[in-house]
Amino acid sequence: MQELIDKLKAEAGLTDEQAQKAIAAMKSFVVEKFPMLEGAVNNVFGGE
Repeated sequence: MQELIDKLKAEAGLTDEQAQKAIAAMKSFVVEKFPMLEGAVNNVFGGE
């Protein structure tokens, strides 16, 4: 997931904290809209 954080920081100009919050928001959105993908999302982004 660090690679995604670094990409968000470089390409979107986000801080570490902003990038982490953006990823958390994306994870939440995908799981909310597609609950059957929760396992896959957690595998890709790490579960919390």
